[in-house]
Amino acid sequence: MLRFLLFRLLQFPLIIAIIYLITFALVWIIPGSPFERTDRRLDPKTLETRKALLHAESWQSFLAHYPRMILLHGDFGPSLGDSPFDVNARLKRGLPVSMTLGVCALMIAIIVGTVVGVTAAVRRGGALEWISLSIALIGISVPTFISAAVLLIVFGVTLKWVTIGSWGRPLDYLLPAIALSLLPMAYIARLTRVAMLDVLSADFIRTARAKGVSRTRTIWKHALKNAILPVLSYLGPAAAAALTGSFVVEKVFNIPGLGEDFINSVLNRDSTLILGTVIVYSSLLLAMNLVVDVLYTVVDPRIDLQGAA
Repeated sequence: MLRFLLFRLLQFPLIIAIIYLITFALVWIIPGSPFERTDRRLDPKTLETRKALLHAESWQSFLAHYPRMILLHGDFGPSLGDSPFDVNARLKRGLPVSMTLGVCALMIAIIVGTVVGVTAAVRRGGALEWISLSIALIGISVPTFISAAVLLIVFGVTLKWVTIGSWGRPLDYLLPAIALSLLPMAYIARLTRVAMLDVLSADFIRTARAKGVSRTRTIWKHALKNAILPVLSYLGPAAAAALTGSFVVEKVFNIPGLGEDFINSVLNRDSTLILGTVIVYSSLLLAMNLVVDVLYTVVDPRIDLQGAA
């Protein structure tokens, strides 16, 4: 286990460096400049001062200088927009909100998706299976921004159960988290159902029932423990979908997370905010994938992670 963890941790800097280079190339290849906006042009002296602040006179100097700022000082620098702000301060303000929303969405997706998948497998051929498959199909087919808009219209405009534009209460996380959880919830329900159908026909399940183990205990302890591995495999991509998909949901519900800042940074070609957001989210996703790999050994000790490394 220790060897596997060390091997994966040593990979992190290389992967982050590759992500940084790809993001940097995309930012600088796009025509235009964040310093020269058509609606607001800076005077030459101010322009040169702002470029010199980040060594952005050329792409070579910025490419070499910016990683040193991050590694040596943990500083993502100032924003390059019309109203400069500190990128670190913006990340500290918006990241907890986006992370809380993503975690809530994942928890809803895991709990509801697992329960629906297990119920569909146990009640095979019945109405519950048909309903669960229909919900999963809808969750996979409907884009996140449409489901978020529908929830906002129904519960915010029609029923007035939530106040549009307000933020700060725990209840304000509920609708955005539900909208964000529908897609991973649908996949988890389908994965759980298929895996449970396979496990329920295994010999050890029949042996457990023959020894007098209750049906509920057999399903939720023995069968689910073996059927949950495909769900664990999906948690890495699900975390990525929840974190990046939250940008759209945050825009729909007017949530003060990183979503609006990231969208505006792309529109304005704000290089420092784009790179800072991408690097932070990439680091979180790498850590999430590592946690998922480690959870394999918790659920099934027979898995040899050192052999996989």
